[in-house]
Amino acid sequence: MMLVISIVLGVVPWFGIAWTVTTGTIRTQDGLFMSLILLTLSGVFFLNAFWELRDRGALAFLNKKKDAPAASAPKAVPKAASEGKEA
Repeated sequence: MMLVISIVLGVVPWFGIAWTVTTGTIRTQDGLFMSLILLTLSGVFFLNAFWELRDRGALAFLNKKKDAPAASAPKAVPKAASEGKEA
């Protein structure tokens, strides 16, 4: 339930930004700061939704790392030519 609320409250500020753009108040200082505040609110709620999805394991596909068996095997180091000769 918290996930749905976070997503809805993350989308709602976008309507406010769309409103300031369509009315033309984005060109004023008040409109600029209003859009920045609304983007910050949206970002906070989407960050909360991201954390909820991560805690539920819904974003497990992001943590998969590609295993390269050939690259992880240690390589043999060849001996130098001078090591085999005695002085």
